[in-house]
Amino acid sequence: MTLFARHRALLERAVEASKTRSFWTPFPEVPSGKFYGETAREDGKNAYDSLLGYDFDLPGHPQEVRLGAEQSPWGGALGVSYPAASVETLIAASESAAQSWAEVGVEARIGALIEALVRLNGMSFLIGNATMHTTGQAFAMAFQAGGPHAQDRGLEALAAAYAEMTGTAQQAVWEKPQGKHAPIVLEKRWEIVPRGVALVIGCNTFPTWNSYPGLFASLATGNTVIVKPHPMAILPLALTVRVLREVFAEAGLPQDAVLLAADVPEAPITKALVQAPEVALIDYTGSSVFGNWIRANAHGAQVFTEETGVNSVTITGTDNFKGMCANLAFSLSLYSGQMCTSPQNIYVPKAGIETDEGHKSFDAVIEGIAEAVDALLSDEKQAAGVCGAIVNPATLERVSRARESGRVVRDSGETGIGRSATPLIVVTDPEGVAHREECFGPVAFAIPCTDAEAAIVAASDIARDKGAITAALYATDQTLIERAARAFARAGVNLSVNLTGNIFVNQSAAFSDFHVTGANPAGNASLTDTAFVASRFRRVMIRWPKTA
Repeated sequence: MTLFARHRALLERAVEASKTRSFWTPFPEVPSGKFYGETAREDGKNAYDSLLGYDFDLPGHPQEVRLGAEQSPWGGALGVSYPAASVETLIAASESAAQSWAEVGVEARIGALIEALVRLNGMSFLIGNATMHTTGQAFAMAFQAGGPHAQDRGLEALAAAYAEMTGTAQQAVWEKPQGKHAPIVLEKRWEIVPRGVALVIGCNTFPTWNSYPGLFASLATGNTVIVKPHPMAILPLALTVRVLREVFAEAGLPQDAVLLAADVPEAPITKALVQAPEVALIDYTGSSVFGNWIRANAHGAQVFTEETGVNSVTITGTDNFKGMCANLAFSLSLYSGQMCTSPQNIYVPKAGIETDEGHKSFDAVIEGIAEAVDALLSDEKQAAGVCGAIVNPATLERVSRARESGRVVRDSGETGIGRSATPLIVVTDPEGVAHREECFGPVAFAIPCTDAEAAIVAASDIARDKGAITAALYATDQTLIERAARAFARAGVNLSVNLTGNIFVNQSAAFSDFHVTGANPAGNASLTDTAFVASRFRRVMIRWPKTA
């Protein structure tokens, strides 16, 4: 049985889920022995520990030196070294594999890629530990985001690519009537032709979740891929590359269709890879500053980005004040705001709002959110489990600077475990500048507005001008909600309304939510719509007269 045949039912279910946009996942998100085996947690931790301090093995991978400099935000160096090679060597190896990878066909590629995802799912406890100690996420989040949720996104990309590549006939007989004369009859066949070498630039905070869509979409459409991890978060993607190469080798496919481009902060190679004329596709997650540099130096490559943005919460009223405050407290605290979906600006009418607890002044609303954060993080262990650790020391510097931007309602503190920072909440002047740019990390700016309409305008305007991936609205007036929905749609940002339960603005569900819209400066691509996969290949026709 071929790998495609083995996984065909899973693929078809994924394609259907992508169409219906209802809840579905083949990869359990709960780190439980019920789903992954009774000893899976211990086995995954032991497997992670066995990698520390050793050379990471990638059989057959180009290697000129070994390097690695990862430091866990929870404390200690990983001590793992990876095979590394020059940009020229990596490009040459990728190009050497290109023709055979393209020629194996859609079904062979898709089958192998789903097999890799299934194997990666079985390694989710290992990947969870690797993600935890390279990103600073607490284990529960690292397991979900680094493992099953990332795997969902990879499968979603495969489903989208497969549907796009097979959505029209691969061959046809074309017959044009000629009246009294015999018709013109042609046979036609269309080949899927990949764009070339693809480059996936990983980020430090979500190395697999943000990389899998581009990685699997490019491989599925016949492009060879060079995976360039962040130098502080190599291990999760190195494990991914190893599994892919193992599956390819077993299936008789070219291993070098996927390569790892490891580097260290002192000797980065990302710019050289971007500037390589052979690179035809680039997937990038990170700051808009470097995103702009990529666009200016990519030699015409197709670039897919997720970039800097300012996410907002607009509060105009609520019928569940405590639920709203608790929900926002979790959203602000989760992974210490180090998520592209974390809220930053909180817009509230300066005269206050109406709630189920009566009228609340502006100060009472912000203090209610601050008190909910305090309650959520009152236990040290729980606080560390929610906030995780700070992945980049520069984030702590941003928190210090943000303190000077207004009146501190809740100061940032430490959880007591790892390099940590809890949410800082600052009331700032609407005319100020601090809240007009992304302040990545555990910082929330509370901004008084003239009224509810002005709050909506301010939030939607900043999304349109600076970019945003998420927006949240709390309101009790349905007419106001509809006006706000139109304003945020025009700003190109996804809107969540009146979230008070166990679902948060930070979360994005594969097969249902289109993550990023591509319609504002926070990114030019959407995970995972048709445009995300269709630009990675071209159809080329061959036709000839049909003979009897």
